[in-house]
Formats: sequence, structure tokens, C-alpha cells
Amino acid sequence: MSEVRITAEPRTEFGKGGARRTRRAGKIPAVLYGHGTAPRHVALPAREFAAAIKNGINTLLTVEIDGGKELALPKAIQRDPIKGTFDHVDLLLVRSGEKVTVEIPIAVVGEPSPGGLVNQELDRLTVEAEATHLPDGVEVSVEDFEIGSSITAGDIALPAGTTLVGDPEAYVVGVVAAPAEAAEEAAEGAEEAAEAPAAEENA
Repeated sequence: MSEVRITAEPRTEFGKGGARRTRRAGKIPAVLYGHGTAPRHVALPAREFAAAIKNGINTLLTVEIDGGKELALPKAIQRDPIKGTFDHVDLLLVRSGEKVTVEIPIAVVGEPSPGGLVNQELDRLTVEAEATHLPDGVEVSVEDFEIGSSITAGDIALPAGTTLVGDPEAYVVGVVAAPAEAAEEAAEGAEEAAEAPAAEENA
């Protein structure tokens, strides 16, 4: 996982009007909470925050504020549905060595056997891991899977120190029979790929 330093400012204006003024100034209204402390209202630089989470929400932030530093994870991000800009961010305070629950992306790789179609039901997995060593995601291979093969959450190999949260029997991805036309195209493509080397040898 990545770790990014970001400078926050205390926020004293609240309500819709205060939030609008904060956003017009190029900042994001945010709140720092956790560890039994009172929530702290802050403003984050919008451009720096966008750059920090461009590779995923599970980015560990070192928030510099009032001469001190806090470790935090973005837990809830509200965006404008039209502009895509940030409306508000919740930041969860964490400590080194502390376990936290997060969602990580599932990337499906590989090609199933001819006639099979990949059916992915889950694209994220809920896991528990140490706050400063969160995995960026997991890969699941369906290479040469036959029709009817499937992978559940409990089948996925997780990085060291990471444990699954939730139902291990949850269906993640499987291979189903492709529609007739798609199956024919896949078979034709496989035949053409096999014939290509022979054609080159005879040329």
C-alpha cells in the first residue's frame, strides 16, 4: 500500500455555506475521528487528496495538522454526482500495529477453456489487516478453467497478515457456458491461432 503526507487545516465554518466556501477555496471539508476522541473538523487540499487516492481508497495518510501528525485512512468519500469533485471525506484515525477492516479490489486474470465465459459476482473483498500494511488488492486466475468451475471468497490466497471478513462461501467468480455464437467465435479463434504457425512454416 502507499503512504502519503498531506497537510490539513482546522475548519471553523460549518453547515452548507461553510462547506461551499471551503470547496471554492480548493479544499475538501473533512472530519478526523476514531480512538474515542472527539471528531476534528478539517479542510484537505483537494488536488493533493485526489492525487493521494488515485490508486485506491486504501491509502494511508499522514495528516499534518497544528504542528502534529496523525495516521488516517479514508473511510467514506462523498462526491458530486455530476462534477465528480469531492464534497466531504471521513478519515479514520489508526495506529501502527492496529488491525482495521477494509475492502480491497479483486482482479480476475487469465482465460477460461474454449466455450467458457467469466462470470464475476464480487469485485471487492472485505478483509482485516494491519493498518500500515494494507494489501492493494488480490488477483484471481481463471486460466484454463472448465465450465462450471468457480472460486469462493475462502479460496482466495490472501497476503500474509490479512484475514477474510465475512462468508468464506461467498461466490466470487466462475466460468459458465458462453452463448452459442460466442462459443463458436471462441472456437474459431482458437483454431485460427493454432493454424497460424503452420501457415508461417509453409510460407
